[in-house]
Amino acid sequence: MDDRDLLRYSRHLLLDEIGIEGQEKLLAATALVIGCGGLGSAALPYLAAAGVGRLLIADHDTVSDTNLQRQVVFTEADLERPKADAAAERLRALNSRIEVQALNECLSENRLRELAAEADIVLDCSDNFATRQAVNKACVATATPLVSGAAVRFSGQLALFRPDLPDAPCYGCLFEGENADDGACALFGVFSPLVGVVGASQAVLALNTLMGIGNVSHRQLSVYDALDGSWQRFALAKNPACPVCGVRHSEEK
Repeated sequence: MDDRDLLRYSRHLLLDEIGIEGQEKLLAATALVIGCGGLGSAALPYLAAAGVGRLLIADHDTVSDTNLQRQVVFTEADLERPKADAAAERLRALNSRIEVQALNECLSENRLRELAAEADIVLDCSDNFATRQAVNKACVATATPLVSGAAVRFSGQLALFRPDLPDAPCYGCLFEGENADDGACALFGVFSPLVGVVGASQAVLALNTLMGIGNVSHRQLSVYDALDGSWQRFALAKNPACPVCGVRHSEEK
């Protein structure tokens, strides 16, 4: 870090848990963020502002009027623009000293695995179950920590998965089958600040994991209710029969 970095990140450096060592870990880290919608809009600015050195942001959608109710990384001037490009431009303006790469593409299974292997952590900010399954498989295959978030109606979900640690559950252990979707906000609606709470919480888990601070369990699911502002936490266990990370699958790889 140079003098400008020392000044920029001074409020981090004052924290005993972070200090220079923790900030240098962030500056050297790569985070892959899948989805620049509501969750991504909340998580990405904090990752950039905190100094994560390299951000890979993937989204093949374009900005529409319906997004502006909650996807605060965009403005009306971004309508019809690719989300990844518009978000990357905003993040570079926020922190020009980090690398931001926009991936305006629909990621194949092989491409997802390739990108996950490049990353120190992955944030799943997508809005559909099929993508969450695919991201989880890529993270298990590459042993990359995954922060998973979801939000619909007034309810949000948050979990940290650590396939890099022994006997850790994965997203597939929690949600089995092809029809475990929680529903799209386009059908059921979503409370605007809900995505901010969950997305910012994803950033917290990602930054803590990258720096190795805090004591967040990778064996729990946190559920947020925006109607009363409460969090509930449920214990997670590894499923030996999980089709993604179970014993049989691990032996076959």
